[in-house]
Amino acid sequence: MVKGALIAALLLISGCSQVGGIHGAPPPEAVLPRNIKVMFNHSRHGSYRSPLNGQWRQGDDLEQFLIDAIQEADEEVLIAVQELSLPDVARALVAARTRGVAVRVILENSYSTPWSEQHSSHLPERRRRRHQQLQRLADRDGDGITTREEAVHGDAVAILRRAGLPLVDDTDDGSRGSGLMHHKFMVIDRRSVLTGSANFTSSGLHGDAGAPQSRGNVNHLLRLDSPDLAALFRQEFLVMWGDGPDGVQNSRFGLKKRSRGAQHVMVGDTKVEVLFSPHRKRNPDHGLNWLERQLQTARRSVDIAVFVFSAQQLGNALQNLAEDGVRLRLLGDPGFASRSFSELLDLLGVALPDHHCMLETGNQPSPKALPGVGTPRLARGDKLHHKFAVIDNRKVITGSFNWSPAAAHTNDETLLVIHSPQLAKHFTREMDRMWDSAELGITPRIQRKLDRQKIRCGDGAERD
Repeated sequence: MVKGALIAALLLISGCSQVGGIHGAPPPEAVLPRNIKVMFNHSRHGSYRSPLNGQWRQGDDLEQFLIDAIQEADEEVLIAVQELSLPDVARALVAARTRGVAVRVILENSYSTPWSEQHSSHLPERRRRRHQQLQRLADRDGDGITTREEAVHGDAVAILRRAGLPLVDDTDDGSRGSGLMHHKFMVIDRRSVLTGSANFTSSGLHGDAGAPQSRGNVNHLLRLDSPDLAALFRQEFLVMWGDGPDGVQNSRFGLKKRSRGAQHVMVGDTKVEVLFSPHRKRNPDHGLNWLERQLQTARRSVDIAVFVFSAQQLGNALQNLAEDGVRLRLLGDPGFASRSFSELLDLLGVALPDHHCMLETGNQPSPKALPGVGTPRLARGDKLHHKFAVIDNRKVITGSFNWSPAAAHTNDETLLVIHSPQLAKHFTREMDRMWDSAELGITPRIQRKLDRQKIRCGDGAERD
C-alpha cells in the first residue's frame, strides 16, 4: 500500500489530467485463480509510465506483460496475432532468438509487410492513416520528421525480417488470405499461453502518437500457465504454420483448417474450454451456437463488453434472457454500436437502414428497449475492443472472437470459457469501471444517425 500511495502522489504532483491520473491509492487486488493472470490497460488498479510521453498513467502495462513473457522463454515462442507493430516487442523476440529460443510469428496479411517499405500515397485511406500514425510513433526526437533511420528502427515487422525471424501470413496457404487471421495469442515454452482482446500495437495498448488524451483501445490480456492448454494453442499454430515460409504452401487458414469442436483442460484448479474458429454454418459446433448455449445457462446476470456485435442469433438470445428476468449489462463500442448491422440497436428496439436504405435480412428489433444497454465514454480515437462476457459472476467468456458471423464462419479466432468466480470478479470490476460513465439507451450520436436515415430512407426495406 505504501508503494501504491507513493505512485498515486507522484501522479497527482505531475499534473496529469483526469484521463491519465490516479486519485488516491488503489484498493487491494482481488485474488486470482491459480496459474491465471489478467491485465487491463484501462484498469484503475494499476499504473505505469506511458512509452508515448513518459508520464504515469492508470492501467496495466500490457506491452511489458508481453515482453516479460518473451524474456523468460528458454525454448520456444510462437505468436499468432493480427497485427504486431511494437518495436520493443520485436526487439525482445530478436533477443530471444539470439539466445537460442525458436521464435515463429504469424500475422494477418494486411500487416505482414514492413510499413517503412510502403508509400503512404499508394495505400487505401484506412491503411494510410495507420501508416501516418506509425511514422509519428517512430519519430523518436519529436521534430515532426521521421528519418529513414528512425523508420527502420521503429518498424517492428522490418526488425523481425532483418533478423531473419521466420514469419508467415494467411496467404501462405496459396490463397489471397483468409477472412481475417484475427488470433491474438502467444505460446511460451509449451507451458504458457498469453491471449485476450489486444493486438500488439500502440493504439491497442497505450494510445495514439500526438493524441495526449488517447489511452489506447480498451483491452485485456490473460496469461494461463498450463502445458495442456499450451498444447491446444500450439496445435492451432502449427496447422496455420504448415512448413513455414518458402515451403509448399501447406499452411491452413480459415475454412481450409479442419474444424474442431470445443476442447477443455484444467489450468490449475480451473476448467477452461477453448474453441478455435471458423466453422461452416451447417456445423453445429460453430462459435455462435456455442456462445448461445453459454448464454442460455445464465440465471441471474450477464455482463457483456464487445467491440462488434452483429449476430442476430445472440441478440435474440439476450432478448429471451431479459424476458426471463436475467439482469443484463451490455456495452458496445460507440463506433460500431450505431452501424446498421449492430445488434445493440436491436436491443434498444430500433432499426437503422444502411446506406442503400436496406435493413438486414431477418432483422428482429426488440419490441421495447432493454434496460442496461449502452456505450462507454472514451477518449477520442479510442475504441472498446474487449470481447468478453461474465455469466452469473462465475464464468468468463473471452478471446479474440467478436460476436459476429464473420468470427464464427470466416476468421481464425480464439474463444475461451473460463469457469472461475475469482476471475469473474476481475472482469466484473472492469465492467463496473466502464459502467460508471456509460451512456445508456439511445445516445445523441445514435439518435442523430437515426434521424438522418429516417429523412433519407423512411423505414427502409428488408433485403431479400
